[in-house]
Amino acid sequence: MKTNLLSRSKVGWLIAGLVLIFSGGCAYLDTKQGDWIFNPVQGEWRGYRGTPEGVEEVWIPVGNTGEKIHAWWSPRPDKDAPTLLYLHGARWNLTGSVTRIPRWSGMGFSVLAIDYRGFGKSAFVDGRSPTEQSANEDAEAAWHYLATRSPAAKRFIFGHSLGSSMATHLAITEKNANGLILEAAFTSIPDMILETRWGFLPVGFLVTQRFDTLDRIGGVTIPVLFVHGTADNIVPFTMAERLYAAAKAPKRLLRAEGGSHHNLAAGYFSEYQRAVSEHFGLNLNRAPQSGLSTIGLGAAAQADSVTQ
Repeated sequence: MKTNLLSRSKVGWLIAGLVLIFSGGCAYLDTKQGDWIFNPVQGEWRGYRGTPEGVEEVWIPVGNTGEKIHAWWSPRPDKDAPTLLYLHGARWNLTGSVTRIPRWSGMGFSVLAIDYRGFGKSAFVDGRSPTEQSANEDAEAAWHYLATRSPAAKRFIFGHSLGSSMATHLAITEKNANGLILEAAFTSIPDMILETRWGFLPVGFLVTQRFDTLDRIGGVTIPVLFVHGTADNIVPFTMAERLYAAAKAPKRLLRAEGGSHHNLAAGYFSEYQRAVSEHFGLNLNRAPQSGLSTIGLGAAAQADSVTQ
């Protein structure tokens, strides 16, 4: 199951498209970037076998647009359980996260997971592709909805890959969140282009949808946890290090030795749970640590700190 931020071939198409569009007068630049960056899928992931047990399908209105986003709500039996807004990455819709979302429930969270407009059952009335702005609007609508479902619970924001940009935006604009979790986060789309074999081409200035998490992360004031695999071949681990260095809030970085872009919640579940529990002061079940090293602030994080 892959939810790539941008595959190598997609980056190539993005660069080629930017050059062609620029030479043609920049027509439709923003719209076409949405196509290439999000690469949204409406159909079901091939491994999907139905919504997980205990998941309720809900529809969330987005402002005054008349449009709604499709979401899965997975509540824990304990009404005081912390809640998590799950923001997935590019390409695959909710069906592509069908194995990931229950792990967060198993970790101890009630989970609200959404599809941005343009993904899955979430649609624009005019059928257009998502943009950075529209995805941020969808995340904001979902966050406000989550408050109505669990008004007394602690609430956290999670973003995977491309979703880390929307999660960071939300952490800045909504001041009532208790924590931010960024998994396989990237610094910006122009930086992603620089990591490819086409990185020598001067096209970064043409990118209007920049998803500049590096620029925003310093504005986050709530505790933030970064989780990244050292063998991530889509978003290099060095981007996590740069984001961690730029963050000013209480922070912690989990270095998943040998972890890929896709397998962190599955392959490092107990370690992940332990770090979340410690960093955010949650009473989650803890398990012995293996396979991860951590860097962070505070007494619990200092006990795990390593030199990078």
